[in-house]
Amino acid sequence: MTGPSNSAIFYSILFFLPIVLFLFHRQFSRKLNLPPGPRPWPLIGNLNLIGPLPHVSIHSLSQKYGPLMHLKFGLSPVVVGSSAEVAELLLKTHDISFASRPALLAGKYTTYNYSAMSTAPYGPYWRQARKICLMELLSAKRLDQFEYIRLFKSASTPVHLKDRLYTLNLTSICRMVLGKRYTDEAEKNTVTPKDFTEMIEELFLLIGILDIGDSIPWLASFDLQGHVKRMKDVSKKLDKFYEGILDEHHERRKSVKDYGVHDMVDVLMQLADDPSLEVKLEREHIKALIQDLLTAGTDTSAISVEWAMSELLKNPEAIQKATEELDRVIGKDRWVEEKDIVNLPYIEAIVKETMRLHPVAPLLLPRVARDDCRVAGYDILRNTRVVVNVWAIGRDPTMWEKPNEFRPHRFIGKNIDVKGHDFQLLPFGSGRRICPGYGLGLKVVQSTLANLLYGFEWKLPGDMKNEDLDMEDRFGLTMPRKIPLVVVPSKPRLSLHLYSCE
Repeated sequence: MTGPSNSAIFYSILFFLPIVLFLFHRQFSRKLNLPPGPRPWPLIGNLNLIGPLPHVSIHSLSQKYGPLMHLKFGLSPVVVGSSAEVAELLLKTHDISFASRPALLAGKYTTYNYSAMSTAPYGPYWRQARKICLMELLSAKRLDQFEYIRLFKSASTPVHLKDRLYTLNLTSICRMVLGKRYTDEAEKNTVTPKDFTEMIEELFLLIGILDIGDSIPWLASFDLQGHVKRMKDVSKKLDKFYEGILDEHHERRKSVKDYGVHDMVDVLMQLADDPSLEVKLEREHIKALIQDLLTAGTDTSAISVEWAMSELLKNPEAIQKATEELDRVIGKDRWVEEKDIVNLPYIEAIVKETMRLHPVAPLLLPRVARDDCRVAGYDILRNTRVVVNVWAIGRDPTMWEKPNEFRPHRFIGKNIDVKGHDFQLLPFGSGRRICPGYGLGLKVVQSTLANLLYGFEWKLPGDMKNEDLDMEDRFGLTMPRKIPLVVVPSKPRLSLHLYSCE
């Protein structure tokens, strides 16, 4: 009697191997004390429970399973923190364990293979890039050198506020980062504010979107949702703009003796020639950091100001309190300057309350567990994605009285900041991966909002009432209004000579 053939053995192994692996996995899982969460479906995990607004879906799930919750996005384990206490554990107590970023498709295709500060894995390059940002590009001394650029003109016609804010922010950030405006039609290598707005909105949408290839890696090459194609398209358009900027700066450095440093790109190009850097700064790295600076200085600030104005128009008594404070502190003969903000506590409170209700990034950029660790008695395995739902924390009734209401006065007399120290309010994150540009972003939002309120009386178009204002949001990496805000700057509040553009 002959023994079994090789093919029979092979097919037997194929048949029994999945069963053995399943039993082994189940036995192994029983030894782990994973955070509570819904039972995952085969292959798709818990993706069937995630709707078009993931931060809202995840918040609803956390009401059932608790503030530290375990989910499966396809085959990828995800741990979500939805309370201030858990956020402190994840972002402070165990900060080093979760200091890296997951290798998602968006980081590969839109940030020069994970070269941006926001997507780079924890390691020598990220530490060096962070040091460059904090010490060279976004230091307090350098930020103090930037002047506020006024672009407001009186017009009693409806305007899309976000478009105007993009123009303002893009012009300002181009001067700071690139040394001049790159938004004029006559300029070489220009990009119009409208074009840039569309590219950045597409970029932020794609970075924040849930792609099936990130959850089920063997499906990534099929690009079933078409996201990778869109990522490549928008990255190609932005890259052309960045290449033009670098070429122009390179020509200046060659043609002008002792050219020196005039803007942030000059700083980066000078550092690229520094042999003492631990990691050589390549051209792709420079472009990724330029993208970080330009996008962080335009999209996020514009979204925050648009949400603030939306809430204020729904709450006209708050506008009255703000303008009374501005008139009392500033007077009537000049614009608000950044140094004035410290004397405008109600303006600061409006910004904080806006960031509580409408955090620009409702789910902070995901981190990833670098090693197995235990948090609050639960096991979190290496390579688990870690997400903090700051949108949910901002609506926690145990932390905030009447959390769904816009009440700026809740911050008056309270020592709560937005710099990552108070875990009930984390618009910029916390710990090692806190947004390095939070200082610039905060200055831009506060100054822009203060001057909008100080310079004009605002109303909604036509016969629209404040209760008719739609407050739905649209999910991506950032959370803009679903319907852009249209407003009317109905009446100047200052002397007309102050409205001339610089």
